[in-house]
Amino acid sequence: MAASAAAAAAAATPVAPTEGTVIAIHSLEEWSIQIEEANSAKKLVVIDFTATWCPPCRAMAPIFADMAKKSPNVVFLKVDVDEMKTIAEQFSVEAMPTFLFMREGDVKDRVVGAAKEELARKLELHMAS
Repeated sequence: MAASAAAAAAAATPVAPTEGTVIAIHSLEEWSIQIEEANSAKKLVVIDFTATWCPPCRAMAPIFADMAKKSPNVVFLKVDVDEMKTIAEQFSVEAMPTFLFMREGDVKDRVVGAAKEELARKLELHMAS
């Protein structure tokens, strides 16, 4: 019984967002902080514009999370288009999922749709540049 209680406690321990994770954006303030930090560090930012009601978005979520784990020097952000309409509008996002690649505030590329191979190819391309 003690072992299962310890396992339950470990599972319930919250983990702070760190490198190698996808950071969900829930406010304009969070968005600004993440973008400013990435820009000052000259890091590549990959943004997943998603929606809870979108089946292709749900299918891409674990793939995006896996890419984040394998690319700790890249900032991975997730923006729900219904929750954060102003950000989606700012980047003319009209289909979900849409993935944007940014560096130092400039949009370098985008992938529209659940295109796993294209997303991986562009991630490699922009990590190298």
